[in-house]
Amino acid sequence: MRSSTLFRRINRHHVQPRTTRQLTQPVREVCVPPGDSIVEFGAYVQGKKVSATGIVEALGLVREHNQSAEGAKAFVWVGLHEPGAPEVEWLSEVFGLHPLAVEDAVKAHQRPKVERYGDSLFMVLKTIAYLDHDELTDNSEIIATGEIMVFLGVDFVVTVRHGEHCPLTVVRDRLEDKPKLMNRGPAGVLHAISDHVVDQYLQVADLMQLELEEVEATVFADVSSRDINRIYQLKREMLEMKRAITPLRAPLSALPQRRMIPSEMRDYFRDVGDHLSRVCEQVESSNELCSSILQAALARSNALANEDMRKISSWVAILAVPTMIAGVYGMNFDFMPETKQVWGYPAVLAVMITACVLLHRGFRRNGWL
Repeated sequence: MRSSTLFRRINRHHVQPRTTRQLTQPVREVCVPPGDSIVEFGAYVQGKKVSATGIVEALGLVREHNQSAEGAKAFVWVGLHEPGAPEVEWLSEVFGLHPLAVEDAVKAHQRPKVERYGDSLFMVLKTIAYLDHDELTDNSEIIATGEIMVFLGVDFVVTVRHGEHCPLTVVRDRLEDKPKLMNRGPAGVLHAISDHVVDQYLQVADLMQLELEEVEATVFADVSSRDINRIYQLKREMLEMKRAITPLRAPLSALPQRRMIPSEMRDYFRDVGDHLSRVCEQVESSNELCSSILQAALARSNALANEDMRKISSWVAILAVPTMIAGVYGMNFDFMPETKQVWGYPAVLAVMITACVLLHRGFRRNGWL
């Protein structure tokens, strides 16, 4: 539990307002929660990161620059990992985030979507990761899922990540190394994040495809219950992938038509949408293939069981003949054929062997043995 001593009171820095009405509002004090969940923040002017001691100060620098330079795309990017309610609520006061979007960001477990709240966008992306295992068990997870929430404003980007995989540090470093990309503004950051997530989809889909091909190669071999459990497990994970990826198609397709997306960035988002469509088709085909493999494995297992039953029945029939003859001659009667003859015992053994050989040849000819 976080102690209340971790909270400190600071005077809110003056942030350049967008309207004359905001200029008349008094400066308020805000409660700053502990920054354990804040991974990184930065102010970016002309694609380059500028130094700032705090988020509020960074936002003030950015808005001052945007007001002084017409057409500037300076912005603040704040990244959080599994934050609590105090952190997100404080950021909602600083950036003016909508309460409904803040609630979704704290609770997580949301469907992929894009919502517009006033002059800002709220986007939810599902993330997936492939978990490699030396040996799969019934409780092993192959696909891990998480979420990335993106608050997009005119001069800010706030990312909230849930889950241990798919970190955005790689995206931030790549954009910071190329100021031209960072100078695209908040929409450029949103494109880089969505492109990174969809690329992860492609990698995981390819790895799952390799898993299915490996399983498919063993279907027509000796299928055991363990193999069927593995196929069923892959089927379950494929459905998990489908639930994470497929709902994103509609929001991502409609994103280029959003007013907040600059016209020069719309082609980039359409390209990400094309990649997503490819992934969805691959996941759908892999899901159908997994269903076919499961049905084939069950049919193969039943066929092997029937083949074993035929072999068992054949051997039972072969052994039934000498058992019957031995049972007849095991009865204690005085008057039985050939019991007093010297050649009676060899003759009975010859009859047993001949009958067994004839039955064995017949079963082999019919494919039972």
